[in-house]
Amino acid sequence: MKSEDIVIRISQLKKEKNVIILAHNYQIGEVQDVADYIGDSLGLSQKAAEVREEVIIFCGVHFMAETASILSPGKIVLLPEIRAGCPMADMITASELREWKKNYPGSKVVCYVNTTAEVKAESDVCCTSSNAVEVVESTDGDEILFIPDKNLGSYVARHTKKKIIPWDGYCYVHNNILPKDIMEKRSLYPEAEVWVHPECTPEVIDLADKALSTGQMVREAKETRKREIIIGTETGIIYRMKKENPNKNFYPARDASFCLNMKKINLNKVLRSLEEFIYKIEVPPEISQKARGAIEKMIKIKGGKR
Repeated sequence: MKSEDIVIRISQLKKEKNVIILAHNYQIGEVQDVADYIGDSLGLSQKAAEVREEVIIFCGVHFMAETASILSPGKIVLLPEIRAGCPMADMITASELREWKKNYPGSKVVCYVNTTAEVKAESDVCCTSSNAVEVVESTDGDEILFIPDKNLGSYVARHTKKKIIPWDGYCYVHNNILPKDIMEKRSLYPEAEVWVHPECTPEVIDLADKALSTGQMVREAKETRKREIIIGTETGIIYRMKKENPNKNFYPARDASFCLNMKKINLNKVLRSLEEFIYKIEVPPEISQKARGAIEKMIKIKGGKR
């Protein structure tokens, strides 16, 4: 089928089967275009819980679909590509976290939302990149175990007096953005501001004008008077930024900043997911309940937008 025919078929099936499509900011353009909502991982999961539709197609990666399932008990959550995972989320397991906690009795665990449901269930509270500092400040104790992203943990440590003990994990996309990438792009676009994600290394953040989550970048792109911005995160977000702000120019800090897992979903896979109701993401009730507690605790602190 031609792309335009697939789009028409997807639109028909959505209505017939009472399905809503959610797409992360990093998804490819054709997937963003057929989505009902585009956003960050937690914001989309919260949207899944709010909408009337009982079937959610989540175009993202596995841990995101899990979070949507946790927050939407009773709804069907489908991930169009079951192999779309997250290397950073896989850098810590529930058993590894349990063993690590034994070394720090009494210390609370703040868990980045980019983790598996099992890891969330072993944590005290979740956070996003936009509210990590506030969540840490609101968590009891002067010593916080922060998982799994060491770079985000380093960013938080700069903004709190609490001792942050980070797990040695990272997002390879953000970790691979180097200071030389920022300096090269600044030389090419001297009038541009530089925005980078808090998952970037401290050295890269030091060279940026702003450290912003994906959700913050999307909002700031609409509000800024700057006409040129260098974006230090996964390049998929630039498609949305250009679409929503056609009079502004956005340049990737590193041209090769793309997540292979985020690019595994395409129109054909969305259509197949609609036709066959695959792949269903389910979280065991005992894990879901504990993980939901950590997520809801964060939401009570602040809206939890990433």
